Amino acid sequence: MRSGAVRRRSRARAGWLLSAPALLVLLVGAVGPLLVVLLYSFLTRGDYGGVRLPFSLEGWFRVFLRRDIFDGTVSLNTDHLSIFWRSIWLSLTTTLVTFVLGLPTAWFIATRPERSRPLWLFLITIPFWTNLLIRTFAILEVIRNEGLINTVLMRLGLISAPIQILFTDWATLIGMTYVYLPFMVLPLYAAIDRFDRRLLEAGYDLYADRWRVLRRVILPLIRPGIVAGCILVFIPALGAYVTPRVLGGGTNMMIGNFIELQFGQGRNWPLGSALAVTLLIAVMGALLLYLRATTPKGGHDG
Repeated sequence: MRSGAVRRRSRARAGWLLSAPALLVLLVGAVGPLLVVLLYSFLTRGDYGGVRLPFSLEGWFRVFLRRDIFDGTVSLNTDHLSIFWRSIWLSLTTTLVTFVLGLPTAWFIATRPERSRPLWLFLITIPFWTNLLIRTFAILEVIRNEGLINTVLMRLGLISAPIQILFTDWATLIGMTYVYLPFMVLPLYAAIDRFDRRLLEAGYDLYADRWRVLRRVILPLIRPGIVAGCILVFIPALGAYVTPRVLGGGTNMMIGNFIELQFGQGRNWPLGSALAVTLLIAVMGALLLYLRATTPKGGHDG
């Protein structure tokens, strides 16, 4: 009995020793920088950038509030709130649009003959071969005033002047939908590929129409893929930087651009750090919702 306990403790120590290098890399490369950013958020803004002592809550105060420079009154910072709202709205809309486009795409791939599915999945992954910046500039060439969309519409006589798409929220939405669509398609495909097609026949045999089969049979059974795809799209979209910067312009920034502005031209590192930690908290909240949605509810045996 005692020898068995000794062997278990020995295996546990050996496991910790084997995982120690990976844990050290994770601690230094991931946790360390996050702790530095968290520390910066509680320091005082430097005169020319950087941070200095003493400790201060001014960075956190300015995340959602502002103080009048004349009478010192405190009010909500509507500029910051508008950036947060734009980031959340665009991220949620991107997630919804990619789901609407990704579900039929994933279903189409999953219902192809097995020998041709790798080819379709290969085509889905082709955009990953190029840099994100290059893909974003490709979208820019499509939606700008002299781009493909406006040129075709004007030659067809449907419009008399170019439609202003570039440097708007719609341009950012189009760009992020294009960039993050594969992140939605792949989890949906994995869930649909495991779907038992006989359940569709059972639903039709019970006189359910197509929409009811979709709502009552297909969507509940592929729910893990839906949730995974939504998380994989929403989280990077919430912190997107390149796409809003190139397509949205300086007046339609998202939270990622605003954080970069504080560390760059704004030279307000405590505020930038507080914004970064706030974004991290929002991402962690989304992950907790994902875990809650995918964890089976416990029950009691009858």
